[in-house]
Amino acid sequence: MIKIIDINFLNKKSAVGCFLLKENNNFVLVETGPSLYYKEIKKSLNDINVDIKKIKNVLVTHIHLDHSGGAWKFAKNGASIYVHPKGAPHLISPKKLISSASMIYGNDMDRLWGKVEKINSKKVISVSNNEIIKIGNFEFKALYTPGHANHHIAWQFERNIFTGDVAGAKIGNGPVMPACPPPDIDLKKWEESLILLEKEKPKKLYLTHFGEHENIDNHFSELRDSLLDWSLWVKEKRKKYLDDNTLVKKFNEYVYEKMQSQNISSKLIDQYYAANPPYMSVSGLKRYWDKYGK
Repeated sequence: MIKIIDINFLNKKSAVGCFLLKENNNFVLVETGPSLYYKEIKKSLNDINVDIKKIKNVLVTHIHLDHSGGAWKFAKNGASIYVHPKGAPHLISPKKLISSASMIYGNDMDRLWGKVEKINSKKVISVSNNEIIKIGNFEFKALYTPGHANHHIAWQFERNIFTGDVAGAKIGNGPVMPACPPPDIDLKKWEESLILLEKEKPKKLYLTHFGEHENIDNHFSELRDSLLDWSLWVKEKRKKYLDDNTLVKKFNEYVYEKMQSQNISSKLIDQYYAANPPYMSVSGLKRYWDKYGK
């Protein structure tokens, strides 16, 4: 059984989720959300008679705070945290992670994420590409999938893949949109990661933003189109709008107008903007093109 847990991020439904796998008294959690929403997860688990302290294994796709910011709380309960080797040091000693996030979010750190605390190194387990993790009768395969982040893992369970951010964001029947925050966006590696996921022939994708999706071919096609559209927009417009604030403003308008033209409701647009703020993608894609483009 895979249960989708909606953490109600910023009081928005279907913006950020995590996933519980349950077999008898064996529990695995994929993603944690920010620590600020630990109580939301606890409440959701209580509703199905699961004690949050019984979760002793947590898989995170990467260390961005909307995916693993609450990992330290589960580690304090005795849980082991599984993460890519490049991400592990930043869970053990999150000073650099906090500093980097603070540069982006400033005074909104506490409002968005809550506390971030270090995790005992004995509780952090590094997992490399294609490594198989066995937890009770559960078996997970780690798929190294950079592009969104250089330490990103998608977790394969049977014919399901927990995609983190590498498969973008899709809420309900809305469009598939990429998440392109700084500092690690790499479009070439992202395409290689999508090809890797396609080769696994999954039946279902489980997106942190948000939920279960089955139309795999269309999903990846739409993601590629959107990623190309956004990346080319930023590549060209960064030359016209030299001021970052203006560039962000214009990109927000571009994305919003495009969503409106697709008859997407204001409510759903708000959910997308909570799950995947477009300004973050401006920063990430601009950094990419400044480094690799012309």
